[in-house]
Amino acid sequence: MTSVSVVIATADRPGPLARCLAAVAALEHPRDALEVIVVDDGGSIHPQPVDGLRVRLLRRERGGPGAARNDGAQAAEGELLAFTDDDCLPEPGWLRALCAASAESPPGTMIGGRTVNALAANRFAGTSQHIQDLVYAHYNRDAERARFFATNNLAVPRDAFLALGGFDVAAFPFASEDRDLCDRWRASSRDLRSASDAVVHHAHDLDLRGFVRQHVAYGRGAARYHRARPPRDRPPARRRGLPPRPLAVVADRAASAGATCGGDHGAARALAGRQRHRISAREGAAPGRYGVAAGQDATVLGGGSGCRGSTLGLLMSGTDADNVPGQVAALERGDEPGAGVGFPASQSVAR
Repeated sequence: MTSVSVVIATADRPGPLARCLAAVAALEHPRDALEVIVVDDGGSIHPQPVDGLRVRLLRRERGGPGAARNDGAQAAEGELLAFTDDDCLPEPGWLRALCAASAESPPGTMIGGRTVNALAANRFAGTSQHIQDLVYAHYNRDAERARFFATNNLAVPRDAFLALGGFDVAAFPFASEDRDLCDRWRASSRDLRSASDAVVHHAHDLDLRGFVRQHVAYGRGAARYHRARPPRDRPPARRRGLPPRPLAVVADRAASAGATCGGDHGAARALAGRQRHRISAREGAAPGRYGVAAGQDATVLGGGSGCRGSTLGLLMSGTDADNVPGQVAALERGDEPGAGVGFPASQSVAR
C-alpha cells in the first residue's frame, strides 16, 4: 500500500479546517499508511484532535500557500504527497483513486482529480468553479496528457516534487504557483494525468468582494507566469494583435456557457472581445465587434439583469487592481462608474 502524506495549507480558518480534517478522517486508506500535515501559514490555529487521524501541525511565518506546501512536503514521510486546501472536503474514495491512478502511470506522474463546487447557492463560488472547469476542459482534454491541475486536488511523488524544487515561491508567492509547477513538471519529461474519480468538494464561501480579490490575484499571477514562462512551450499568437490561443478559447467558452452570475451572457462576450481587441485598439485599429475603439483602454460590458452588468468583465478587463476595494464598494452600492466612485475615468461599464 502506498504511503501518503496529505498536506493542507491554512491561515486562521479554524472552522473550514475542522470540516476538512473530518472529511480526511473518513478517507478509505489504511491509517498506518496515512499522515496529515497541516501547515499554519502565519496564523495561530490549534486544530482539535481527530479520532484515528495522525495530524502534524507545522507553523511558519506568512509566506503564501506555495511556501506552506513546500514546508509540508519537506516534512512529509509518505511516498505520495496529496495536496488539498482547508476549505475542501475530499470524498472517502479520494486517496484510493489518486493512488490507483499513480500506480497505473509511469514513475514520476502528477495526478489531478476532479473538483466540484460544494456551495450550490453561492453564485460567486459557482462562477469561480465554472471558470476552473472551462480551463480544465481546454488544457486536460486528453486525460493521459493533461497540462494543468490546481493545488486543491493533486498528488505527486514526494521525491520527484522535491527534485524539481517544489513550488517556486520566489516568483509566485500567492498565485499561479500551480501553473508554473505543472509547466516545469512537463518540461522535465514527466507526465500529468487526470483521475476523474478522485473528487474533492470545494466549499469556498465567496462574496462579491472575495470573488473580485480572488480573480485579480489570479490575473496578477497569470501575468507573472507568462512573463517567466520559457518560450519552449508558449503557443504562438495566431495573428498580430491577438493573445495566445488558450486565453481566447477560454473566453469563447465562457461566453457560450454564460459564465456570469444570473446567466447574463453579455459580460462573458465582452471578455472574449476584450481579449481579442485590447492590443489592436492600442495600436490604432478600427473598432471591433465588442466596441473597443482605437486608442481606448476601456471595456464595454453587455448589460442585463442578474449580474448588475459588470462583475466578470470588470475582473478580466484591465481593472485597476490597486483600487479594488473602491471599485467593489461602488458595485455594491450600485453607483455608476466614473470619477469619484473608484473606477478609472476611462473605464466604461454599460448596464
